Amino acid sequence: MDNSKISHHISGQFNKELEDVRNKVLAMGGLVEQQLELAINALTTNDLELAEQVIAHDGQIDEIEKEINLECTQILALRQPTAFDLRLLLAIIKIIHELERVGDKAVRIAESAIKISGDVNSLPRHEVDHMIDLVKSMLDHALDAFARMSVEEVPSITGRDEKVDREYDNIVRLLITHMMEDPRNITRSLDVLTTVRALERVGDHARYICEHLVYMIKGEDVRHLSQEQLIDKINAPR
Repeated sequence: MDNSKISHHISGQFNKELEDVRNKVLAMGGLVEQQLELAINALTTNDLELAEQVIAHDGQIDEIEKEINLECTQILALRQPTAFDLRLLLAIIKIIHELERVGDKAVRIAESAIKISGDVNSLPRHEVDHMIDLVKSMLDHALDAFARMSVEEVPSITGRDEKVDREYDNIVRLLITHMMEDPRNITRSLDVLTTVRALERVGDHARYICEHLVYMIKGEDVRHLSQEQLIDKINAPR
């Protein structure tokens, strides 16, 4: 990890505290990615044991979020950081919330996998597989950008969110057509819709992680900006 952007303090303990909390965020991110991967595998392979495993381990992510949040709060209170260190801690508090929400979406996918077990053919596989690849790459690259403390790849990551949204809209249209053709398909199609909606939200949370990272590095709040405005903010000299 690139530590050059973290201020060097007289107190070596302060440096250690900041690095420790960063490492815990990355560990949490790795666990969330694992949960998402298991949930997707449960969905696509009809493996109910994997689905149950994802559901059972969700509490572990919640506990890690609370632990990191408490540690950040203690540092804020005791060290009273300023400038980049302050933005780092504030951004981390927001990023771990996004990660916890991704963990919730993994559980939602696992629960849907159980509901549609035995009928995986109800999934529009080509479109869903493409959507899965997009959201997994967004989350992975967002966490990698955080590890490197770099916003260089943020536009590439956030740009994929528009592709995820288009794929989601395509799948919704397919499911509506499927339901209109035969009302008996409604219940199953709604279960599939729940799954793809969870995947779409994973992409959103990956984008939000990138936005928090931009705030951390550049000191700019880029939430609610268009892709073009985001790129301008990232490229603007400080």
